Amino acid sequence: MNHCFVVTIEVDASWLALPRETRRTYAAEVYAIAGRYSGEVRVKYFDADAFSGKCSDFVICETENTMAYHSIWEEIKDSPVFSNGFFRIKDVLFGIQNAYQAYETETLGMEPEAGTV
Repeated sequence: MNHCFVVTIEVDASWLALPRETRRTYAAEVYAIAGRYSGEVRVKYFDADAFSGKCSDFVICETENTMAYHSIWEEIKDSPVFSNGFFRIKDVLFGIQNAYQAYETETLGMEPEAGTV
């Protein structure tokens, strides 16, 4: 089953005080971590501070392997972007794609719903 995690992030002002070149170097480390898991976790990064006061950024991770998802965040939290306090996780939303349909077919023995994806 496909699992989706929406991770909201708060960026500290100290991050914005860094030169953009330095920020790119740090970001490259995080992108490299995500790249190592690209076969198991699909990661999309979104900048949100111009549109929301609830978070500055968010990341959408989709996977069928929750341990791979957990591992990617363990590595990212060990990276300088997090360990230096530039970023922090505010909240995580979690969902399972089409979970109610799986419950109906697998647990209740119902026929699959027409037109489900």
